[in-house]
Amino acid sequence: MNKEVRWKETSDYKNGSFEPTDKKEAQPISISSGLIARNTLINLIGLALPLLVGVATIPLVVRGLGTERYGLLSLAWVVLGYFTIFDLGLGRAMTKYVAEALSKGETDQVPQIIWTAVTFQAALGLLGGLVLFWTTDLLVECVLNIPPELMREAKDTLYLLAVSVPFVLVSISFSGVLEAAQRFDLVNLVRIPSSILTFILPLVGLYLGFGLPGIVTLILLARIGTLAAFIVMDLRIVPKIREYSISLARFSNLFAYGGWVVITSVVGPILVYLDRFLIGSLLTIAAVTYYTAPYEAVTRISIISLSLSTTLFPAFSAMEGIRNRQQLGVLFVRSIKYAFLISGAIVVVVIVYAGQILQIWLGSDFAIESTESMQVLALGVLINSFAYIPFALLQGVGRPDLTAKFHLIELPIYVGIAWVLVSEYGIVGAAGAYTIRVLVDNVLLFMAVFRVCQLPCRLLTEASMKLSVAGITMFAFSMYGIKKAAFALPIVVQSLLLICLFALFSWAVWNFVFDDLDRGAICKMLNLKKIMKRAP
Repeated sequence: MNKEVRWKETSDYKNGSFEPTDKKEAQPISISSGLIARNTLINLIGLALPLLVGVATIPLVVRGLGTERYGLLSLAWVVLGYFTIFDLGLGRAMTKYVAEALSKGETDQVPQIIWTAVTFQAALGLLGGLVLFWTTDLLVECVLNIPPELMREAKDTLYLLAVSVPFVLVSISFSGVLEAAQRFDLVNLVRIPSSILTFILPLVGLYLGFGLPGIVTLILLARIGTLAAFIVMDLRIVPKIREYSISLARFSNLFAYGGWVVITSVVGPILVYLDRFLIGSLLTIAAVTYYTAPYEAVTRISIISLSLSTTLFPAFSAMEGIRNRQQLGVLFVRSIKYAFLISGAIVVVVIVYAGQILQIWLGSDFAIESTESMQVLALGVLINSFAYIPFALLQGVGRPDLTAKFHLIELPIYVGIAWVLVSEYGIVGAAGAYTIRVLVDNVLLFMAVFRVCQLPCRLLTEASMKLSVAGITMFAFSMYGIKKAAFALPIVVQSLLLICLFALFSWAVWNFVFDDLDRGAICKMLNLKKIMKRAP
């Protein structure tokens, strides 16, 4: 008989860790809907706060550094991002296997899993750093279009980033330990300040009169501090990791899983950025701007589903560890419902008021050129918001090969469709190609989930899902009606009508779509005092 998924933090545990005070078998933490909801809210805050800081500070940094130096800093972060491929998916694999071990109470296995991943990540990070160090001259002089007067700064910047590669890779595993233990409060306690410092430290460097290498040095020191903080918290949560232990057999398992994650990491960015290269080559550079600005804004809606999927991955891994497919199916369909209701309401606003949003935000030129593409992109973002959940589920149950294979299948199809649609319909065609791709991706992911996890398709047609679809549909028609009827009214009156509509929609969802479990989870999620009490 399967054990229930429960990781209790009771008096049997010291300081909230998974180290029992007696010799009894470590018991598994409770993966409840309330825990998932709280962690999702914490992750959402963790993504949104640095984003807001970035919006406020980036213009100041651009003015301080100048356009060319800021462009160089941006390119440097892109290069560092690609060099994290040397992780080989070990961080993601480690999180999965630690979550499984904790779900079964096998805390003795955890140190070996962690140290095996960290040891090989450190070695791979050193290798990646050396590769970046050795190729810096080639990148600066031949690949990147760096002005001659900035070449010295560019090389020094990349040399410093080469030093940071091992620290960045090892941090992935040490933060993954906290994720596996469902301690996203602690993850974000470190990650939020770290991410904010990435935006603040350039301003500090400019105030102190530092050049670009000096600013990167400050950020590198912050990354080292972030790693140290994760290690301290890991020692608090899983004290047994003080015992160093590695295993080549463990590495084989981690590498077999992580190899497929690498394929996804390589192909994924191509699928994301291909449309811009096609627009730039088939249309004009100006068209790239008219497409990219609304794209970057609309796709930020995805942080809702990203926050949820980040929480779900270790939870799905834990449920797979004890073969609790019934609870897994319930969590899966409820997560789809939450993503649809929250993202759907925001997308409706974007689609209905796209022109007005662009007019206020970027001016009349963008309102004329980008409104239709923004509306199509918003629809694609809504469709893509579902994909995060089956994606996390398939990787959580140990099938990253399927998500990687789907991306490999989609790539040539997407290239062909995007080429044709961009050529015929411009940036609206690019938005259409994106929407078609994410629709195909969703179909493949959901089909795989139902087959691999043996979940019934009727989960998506249960009463609450039907009510969710009906609610979003009525909300969309009502908002469109308000726009048409109140078009000539003052903006204050229109805003009040929209606030009333949102309040009515929220009331209807709370009373008719959500059940007692949903409402209980939300009430627990809003109990922020309890979250803060758990922090060390």
